[in-house]
Amino acid sequence: MVIFKKISDLQDYLLKLRATDSRRVGFVPTMGALHAGHISLIGRSKANNDIAVASIFVNPTQFNDRSDFDKYPSSVDMDITMLVEAGCDVLLLPSEQEVYPEGDQKMQSYGFGYLDNILEGAQRPGHFKGVGQVVARLLDIVNPDFVYVGQKDYQQCIVIKNLIGLLRKENEITLMVCPTVREADGLAMSSRNRRLTEPQRAIAGLLYQCLVSIQAKQIDSSFKIVQKECLDLLAEKGFTPEYVSLADAGDLSLLEEYDKSKKMVALVAAKLGDVRLIDNLVIN
Repeated sequence: MVIFKKISDLQDYLLKLRATDSRRVGFVPTMGALHAGHISLIGRSKANNDIAVASIFVNPTQFNDRSDFDKYPSSVDMDITMLVEAGCDVLLLPSEQEVYPEGDQKMQSYGFGYLDNILEGAQRPGHFKGVGQVVARLLDIVNPDFVYVGQKDYQQCIVIKNLIGLLRKENEITLMVCPTVREADGLAMSSRNRRLTEPQRAIAGLLYQCLVSIQAKQIDSSFKIVQKECLDLLAEKGFTPEYVSLADAGDLSLLEEYDKSKKMVALVAAKLGDVRLIDNLVIN
């Protein structure tokens, strides 16, 4: 694996590779603290492209809480070992100065309509502005054919899909949303899981159990009843629930009740102590 810290060096390298023949580039953007979910994305990229590129960059502009940014786990040496073992070809490991040479305030920002104001957008004001800035920048740097992201960040997946449209790159870049990789108890793999204490980790799988309950009860129950059951259960077990919601899986428009004429997605967010966890499940 070749590691680049300078964006210009990476671009020169990829340009030379592509100049020899028509090589397809797959890209996995990450913020590091890698786990099996990230590695599954590398595997898919590796299987379907000639060059598998990953990036590790903890983007400060998508953290509305500075303390959350400061606490974000870092394990670069371990990450590099995992990427090498997964067969990743290229890693971009840039500094903030490299990504935002003139500062992030001068970067173009993108609006995502109602997505900026619901669910993650409501809980983390400005988050998707930061996501849009960094993803647009990374896509411009790497110029990939395919981008691989995990379904765990469902709303972010839709934001990135919309961003590709805003950049008018729908015919150049294909977004591949890949299944969430889970622990044995159903907990979605996440870099933030490392911050859970042992007692917190023991109950964290309850988030997934709530999603499974929403799926199972769609036949003979009201979503509002199941929603209240989940919120009450999470609070009882020591979580601070933020939302338990149901939405159209296509555009994430929120639903008050089950609508079997639509493909739906259930979404949940809650805190355990100061660790914020999110998950989702497509339910039909």
